[in-house]
Amino acid sequence: MIKRHLEIALRDHLFKDKTVVLYGARQVGKTTLINEVVKKLDKRTLVLNGDDADVRALFENATASGFRPVVSGYGIVIIDEAQRIQNAGLGIKIIHDNFNDIQLIVTGSSSLELAAIIKEPLTGRKHEFFLYPFSFRELADHSGFLEEKRDLEQRLIFGSYPDVVNNRGRETRILKELASSYLYKDILAIGGIKKPVLLEKILKALALQVGNEVSYNEFAQTCGSDKGTVEKYIDLLEKAYIVFRLPGLNRNVRSEIKKGKKIYFCDNGIRNAILGNFLPLRSRVDAGALWENYLVSERIKLTVNLDERPVSYFWRTTQQQEIDYIEEISGEFIAYEFKWNPSKRGSLSKTFANSYRVKSFSVVTPENYHEFLSEISGL
Repeated sequence: MIKRHLEIALRDHLFKDKTVVLYGARQVGKTTLINEVVKKLDKRTLVLNGDDADVRALFENATASGFRPVVSGYGIVIIDEAQRIQNAGLGIKIIHDNFNDIQLIVTGSSSLELAAIIKEPLTGRKHEFFLYPFSFRELADHSGFLEEKRDLEQRLIFGSYPDVVNNRGRETRILKELASSYLYKDILAIGGIKKPVLLEKILKALALQVGNEVSYNEFAQTCGSDKGTVEKYIDLLEKAYIVFRLPGLNRNVRSEIKKGKKIYFCDNGIRNAILGNFLPLRSRVDAGALWENYLVSERIKLTVNLDERPVSYFWRTTQQQEIDYIEEISGEFIAYEFKWNPSKRGSLSKTFANSYRVKSFSVVTPENYHEFLSEISGL
C-alpha cells in the first residue's frame, strides 16, 4: 500500500480534545487513509456513513440521549461523507461535547457544504486536513525515485488518483467514470446548480485554458452565460477540489496585470478526461500546458502535505514579461520558470528582479523537476 504523508500528522492530532476533519475530493483515498490510521490504534471504532439513510435520520433530531446507545463503548467514531447529512454540524458538536472519551473523525468531499455545516458548531473544536490524489513524493517513496521518473508521461496524461495508479491499463475507463459521475454528482448536489450543460462548457473551457490567464467575461461570452454565473460555478469547482486558482502578483510595477488569475486542475487525468484526450505526448499539442498543470498541482500537494504554505503567484506584465510560478517566504520571492523542452533556456525578467527581493530563480525541466517536487527551499 502506498503510504500517505498525512498519516503521521493525522495520528499526531488524535485524542487532543479536537475533532479531526479531513477534506478531499471523492476517490482520493480519504476512507483508506483513515482506516490505515485507526487500525494501528487499540481502539474500538464505529463508522457512520453519510450516504446511509439511517445515519442521516440519526442526525435529524440530534440529542445526546439519541447518540448515547449508538456511540457508547467506542473509542473512535468516524463520520464519513458528512456533507450528505443535514444538521451534521449540531450532531457532531453534541458528540464532541458529551462524549469526551471518543475521538471524532469527520470526512467530506465538498469543502463548501462541510465547512458551512461545521464552521460555527465546531469553532475552536477541530483540526482540519486536506487530502489530494497521490503526490510525486508519495509515489517515489513507494516505488522508487527512478521508477516514478520513468512514469512521468503516465502522470501527465492519467494523473495520480489512487484507482488510476493502482489499476494500470484501466486508466481511461476509471477517469471517464470519475469525471462523469462522482465529480458531477458532487458539484450538482451543492450550490443548487440548475444548468449542468453550462457546467460542462465551463469545465471544457477551463481545461483548454490551462496555463493561460482566465477572464470571467470571456468565459461568459464563450459559454453563453454571464460573469456572475461563471464565477459562481468556478468557485464551486474549486470547493469540490477539481480546480484551484493561482493569483497574479501585482505590487510594485505599473504595467503588472492587476487582476490576473490562472486556474489549474488538481489532477491532470481529470483535465484530460473532461476533454476526452488521452493521446500520448508525441501526438499532442498541449504538452507544455500539461507540464505546467502537473508541476503547479504537485507543488500544492507538497506544501499541503508538509504543512508549509508559502504564498504562491504567477507574474505577468502588459509587455508580456512573465514568470510561471512564484513563492513568497518572509518577504523574499523564489521564482520558477517551467520548460518542457530541457534545451530551451529561461531567464529572470530584469523588471521583476529590480522590483522585488528575489532570493532565487530556477528553470524546472523534466531533467530536474524532482527537486521542485521534493522539498521547499527557504523554509
